[in-house]
Amino acid sequence: MSDRIEKSIDLNAPVARVWRALTNHEEFGNWFRVKLDGPFVPGELSRGHITYPGYEHVVWEARVVSMEEPRLFSFTWHPYAIEPDVDYSAEQPTLVEFHLHPAGNGTHLSVVESGFGAIPAHRRAEAFRMNDDGWQGQMKNIKAHVDG
Repeated sequence: MSDRIEKSIDLNAPVARVWRALTNHEEFGNWFRVKLDGPFVPGELSRGHITYPGYEHVVWEARVVSMEEPRLFSFTWHPYAIEPDVDYSAEQPTLVEFHLHPAGNGTHLSVVESGFGAIPAHRRAEAFRMNDDGWQGQMKNIKAHVDG
């Protein structure tokens, strides 16, 4: 198993449009299916609740690492941390990076999530599998959001 997940997609939207979809907390929530409590702020914790059916009980929590407009948005989080009675705070979080590059009249977007090797062994494979599938779906979601 790899230590990282990498996905990419070409979007029919300019970089500025994709940047807004990633970094505006309300737009991010629309395509990512999460209701966030407030804007993304580098160095700050972002909180909310998943709105995807079946996961509404899950608290979404990520610490924004960087917002380098218009090329890099990143945060750390605890991957596939869905059990409400489990305290994941002692675990090393993974790093999620969104990279944007102009591609003709559109944008090439890639997402890299790294650090799975530090996830406790008893949940590492499942967290990797679920996030690998999840990022595939999220690439389709953002494409529908910005291309539509």
